[in-house]
Amino acid sequence: MVEKYSVKTYENGGSDDGDENKERGNWSGRMDFILSLIGYAIGMSNIWRFPILCYRNGGGAFLIPYLIFMALCGMPLFFLEVAFGQFCSEGPITAWKVCRLFKGAGYGMTIITGLTIIYYNVIITYIIYYFIASLTAIPSLPWATCDNWWNTEACASLHKAVNCSVDNCTDIDSNVTEDVYNIIFNSTSNNLTGDDTEMKVITAAEEFWNHRVLGITDGIGNLGSIRWELAGLLLVSWIIIFLCLCRGIKSSGKVVYVTATLPYLVITILIIRGVTLPGAAEGLKFYFIPKWELLLSTKVWSDAAIQIFFSLGPSWGGLLTMASYNKFHNNCLRDSILVPIVNSATSIYCGIAVFSVLGFLAQDTGLPIEDVVRAGPGLVFVVYPEALARIPLAPLWSILFFIMMFTIGLDSQFVMVEGVCSAIVDSYPRVLRKRKTLFVLGICVTCYFLGLPMTTGGGNYILFILDWLIGYLGLMVIALVECFVFVAIYGLNNFYEDIAMMIGKFPSVWWKICWAAVTPLIIVFILIMMFVENAPILYGNYSYPTWALVIGWMVAFASVVIIPVWMVVEYFISSKGDTFWQRCISLTRPTSDWGPAVEKYRRGRYANTIKPEVHYMELKRRFPGSETK
Repeated sequence: MVEKYSVKTYENGGSDDGDENKERGNWSGRMDFILSLIGYAIGMSNIWRFPILCYRNGGGAFLIPYLIFMALCGMPLFFLEVAFGQFCSEGPITAWKVCRLFKGAGYGMTIITGLTIIYYNVIITYIIYYFIASLTAIPSLPWATCDNWWNTEACASLHKAVNCSVDNCTDIDSNVTEDVYNIIFNSTSNNLTGDDTEMKVITAAEEFWNHRVLGITDGIGNLGSIRWELAGLLLVSWIIIFLCLCRGIKSSGKVVYVTATLPYLVITILIIRGVTLPGAAEGLKFYFIPKWELLLSTKVWSDAAIQIFFSLGPSWGGLLTMASYNKFHNNCLRDSILVPIVNSATSIYCGIAVFSVLGFLAQDTGLPIEDVVRAGPGLVFVVYPEALARIPLAPLWSILFFIMMFTIGLDSQFVMVEGVCSAIVDSYPRVLRKRKTLFVLGICVTCYFLGLPMTTGGGNYILFILDWLIGYLGLMVIALVECFVFVAIYGLNNFYEDIAMMIGKFPSVWWKICWAAVTPLIIVFILIMMFVENAPILYGNYSYPTWALVIGWMVAFASVVIIPVWMVVEYFISSKGDTFWQRCISLTRPTSDWGPAVEKYRRGRYANTIKPEVHYMELKRRFPGSETK
């Protein structure tokens, strides 16, 4: 039976003021948590991934599988992780005292997030670079013309194209053919052909990105030297992250009041400007008009399902970490419905800003929409800047756009860095908890130096392959493990009782159905489609060498391999029993300190268990051979 509390107890989060958890601390207010979740869930993929997926997979028709998977997979996983973290008030690793046999999943989360924060801050570095370039280039943007020192003879500014033959190159004005305008927006380069030679035509924005920002080399085997401008800005970005996280959630929880809300203001301004541009209506038609026949394609459904993991962030450990700082009676069910809805609405809203501008660019160049669309960073650092350069008061709109991208990037990075720090600090609380500020500093410094290779001329090849490989497989496997543990090992009835202890009522049976059957089946479908499609990894037209792919896949599999490896580790260091089977069974049972971290909430079946604040050495003395850590 669930012990009854007054309605006010749940509405106030179980405490009128102050921190319930004196050791780890709590959010200062409920909005700190909500805004942190919204900021985390609404990341760069909402800008550069969702609108393009929507366009390429049937326009408005793509919203049907996306919203279906949001309800059947995204929300259930979101609720599972938030409830899991809030109940035990532990980080991604120590939370798995619920089932030590699968503790490796917690390490898998930390590995994925730890690798991601290294290259994610490099992307934030690029954003800072573009912001400074926009700020210092008034009245025009540096990627608007082809008369800069980094430009080549192949440059075409879209205001002016270059017609090249063997002996000479002549400028021709805007009255040029569509072949000249048909530049590399789709990750391919077209050629201007003379009698004896061919020259690739590249936009001014593309050359600014490749030659001025990246100083890109010919492949991952030729990294070149460090670009000190990028290295300096990478240091600046890590300093900003540290200053915002130096006091943990107490500092980041206040910063998100700006970083989580400012993007909505900027997006709204960009939408107002975008929809008033000529050609915007055509862009929005491509974005919204359904292509119903594409719903028959399995790729459309797999793309929609995969996007859920990049939109909401389950399996990364961030949701679990943020929820672990909630007060015990926070209504995690309400939050787990609200945030995914806000996230989906924001993804659609961002698409309006993107496609209204791309529609303008298509009309202005005479190209069809599909030839100016590019997914990923190319949309943010090439196509959108090219469009902004053609709008009156271009530096103003560019500054606003990159401010928005910067705040969006910071929100996600806050949560991921805090997730890694909390995972390790909670594993060694007696050593690190009082020194958490120094530990956060150490993480930031370490990640800075690990990110330096990505500031070289060939660094973007490393970033691209990491971004391509790290998240997919590990995220799906960890999500499956979570469902399996709470359904088949811990038991959904037990988990429901835990949730009821927090929110004062049992959730609907709907969540049980999803966790037990629907959500795992969707994840299995995604995994099958990943192997069936098996798309090659290409950076534009560049194919990675075999050695780079092997290293990339080894890194990608690390978050999966750690799960069975840690099973073996746990078997030898903490299992109990005389036979192999008995020792394995002992690892599936929660440890004696599993449950609410705050003593006053350890009621019901947790009333006679060991309180988590009891010193580890005292536990060892009182319970020799205890599996508790």
